[in-house]
Amino acid sequence: MRRFFIVPLFLLALVGRAQSDTLRVMSFNILHGATVRNDFNLDTIAAVIKSYDPDLVALQEVDVKTRRAKKYDLPTELAYRTGMAPLFARAMYYDGGEYGEAVLSRYSFVETRNVALPHLPDSEPRAAAVVKVRTQKGNTFRFIATHLDHQADEADRIMQAKALVREFGASEYPTLLLGDLNAEPNSGTMAIISEVFKSPDVDGAGEYTYPSSGPHKKIDYILYDRPGHWKVLEYKVLCENYASDHCIVMATLVFRP
Repeated sequence: MRRFFIVPLFLLALVGRAQSDTLRVMSFNILHGATVRNDFNLDTIAAVIKSYDPDLVALQEVDVKTRRAKKYDLPTELAYRTGMAPLFARAMYYDGGEYGEAVLSRYSFVETRNVALPHLPDSEPRAAAVVKVRTQKGNTFRFIATHLDHQADEADRIMQAKALVREFGASEYPTLLLGDLNAEPNSGTMAIISEVFKSPDVDGAGEYTYPSSGPHKKIDYILYDRPGHWKVLEYKVLCENYASDHCIVMATLVFRP
């Protein structure tokens, strides 16, 4: 009986030691590849991403084969240049191609979804790129990349925030929500989102993110649900003011399932 009892405890101890993952995540509005000089420079955008060595990237303002993007498939091109795997979520057809959000990942995709977000009839469609990923240690979590409505009136953003909370508020898996939410921290939009998704209480998390040439508002975020599963080691706002009009937001986290 004694040997039967000791072996399971030993196995549990091994599993416990293997659970935590440290990961680097990034949110980056890439201005459809144009750069602030409008010279369409994917090599620069890819080099910026690679220089920070993220494991997962949430991209906003992503074109696929539009005329303004010279018919390039931006997620595929950036994935090739960074050595990551891409996922694109179309929000709408645009300019002879498609426009939406994307994810770049070093982890395996277990499940992918494109979640259309509600909007008023005359407003621009928006979407959320949703992936369930499995780390090399076998841990699974959900990662959401999104871009909410940009208009001064919050009506669309409020609807979109409610949809995100409704869709992912009771997720089976711990979840990260990243993106250009076009909403400042004290807005009605963020009040709704913060019912489920929390902002890290660490240095850097309150810094302004837009515009990159002289930030004076915070509209780009890295958020998480279930704070007990996440420990933020570092949070940075990185203003590469040539690559995009938005600053990059990046965090290093420990994920504890």
